[in-house]
Amino acid sequence: MKKEDLIATLKKIVKPYIQDEKAFEKLSENTDFMKDLKINSANLVDVILDVEDEFDIVIDNESMEKMLSVKAALEIINTKLNEK
Repeated sequence: MKKEDLIATLKKIVKPYIQDEKAFEKLSENTDFMKDLKINSANLVDVILDVEDEFDIVIDNESMEKMLSVKAALEIINTKLNEK
């Protein structure tokens, strides 16, 4: 899956949880889910569960702890997709 497609899918997933619309409009690889988009930790778990459902992958606890930014999410998703 191309990076642009992954980012577009990730934007759809995080949109219901964001608290900062301006930061969301500028979403890039460097966007931090909690600091930039103001997604709280409980909602970040929801984002991870939605990512698992969308991509049909399982994200282990160690990976969950690292999934704090768009870049980290892309790396984790790609790794999990390649393991399938």
